[in-house]
Amino acid sequence: MSLAAQARSALANTLAGLRGSPATSAIAAVTIGVCLLLVGAFALLVSNMQSILARFGEELHVVAYLEPGIAQAPLAALMERALAHPGVETVEYVSAEEAAERFRSTQPARAVLLDGLEENPLPASVEVRLDTQHRSGEAVSALSQLLVGLPGVAEIGSGNEWIEGYAQAVALIRSIGLAIGAVLGLATLLIVANTIRLSVYARRDEIDILRLVGASRSYVASPFLLEGLIEGLAGGLLGLASLGAVWSGVAPMLGGGLTLLIGDSPPRFLSPSASVWLVAAGAALGLAGSAAALLQGRERSR
Repeated sequence: MSLAAQARSALANTLAGLRGSPATSAIAAVTIGVCLLLVGAFALLVSNMQSILARFGEELHVVAYLEPGIAQAPLAALMERALAHPGVETVEYVSAEEAAERFRSTQPARAVLLDGLEENPLPASVEVRLDTQHRSGEAVSALSQLLVGLPGVAEIGSGNEWIEGYAQAVALIRSIGLAIGAVLGLATLLIVANTIRLSVYARRDEIDILRLVGASRSYVASPFLLEGLIEGLAGGLLGLASLGAVWSGVAPMLGGGLTLLIGDSPPRFLSPSASVWLVAAGAALGLAGSAAALLQGRERSR
């Protein structure tokens, strides 16, 4: 039998097996879909949080909030000393009025808070930005230590502690997602393996006949491997579609919760490459489950 004829025969046997056990095949596909839905949800959360973390890392800088009425001499000395520090890229003075305008432009929904006050509560400040090579927690801490206690400096702010805590939260969520994904993946493998094992058992007479007429092991196993692969692909597509439906329906409703977790930038769905990897993971789960079932069946037949 030619290779093309073997492929056609394997595909026909695979489709016959899927038609012969639609319920168990559907259970396997749905199980894979649910597994990938949960794993994809964690991947979505982590990817969005990482993008926010990267954005804040690019904007990492030190702000020296100034005492009211600071004289020109200590202000100039402060800016000169900051500019001389290794790794400093720019030093900018921001007046109280400019700070208020920034607040109104970046937080339009909260601008009414300033309008209700008789005096501007925002202090003048000096913003010190580091170059790309020095945007690290250690460099920010060193710069903060340099500026703290200088004449005219009321307080130092950098957001470094917030970013480090946020990075720890991202790492924790990633670890939880990996752990849940491993458990769900193992459970899915067992379910798919049991599904294929039932299919093998239901067609044991056909398999015995094929072996008697000299069919190779690969020829006998290929329909079951294809069956698992198709179930995995169906489960992957189901998981991706379900994740997209949940994302489009729930993301606009979460509002402030999403803002708290991932910041002010609009949340993004999985990239095309990540979506392909999610579907491919479903196919791999189905194929691995089929292979495990066939290996276990071979061991038992010895």
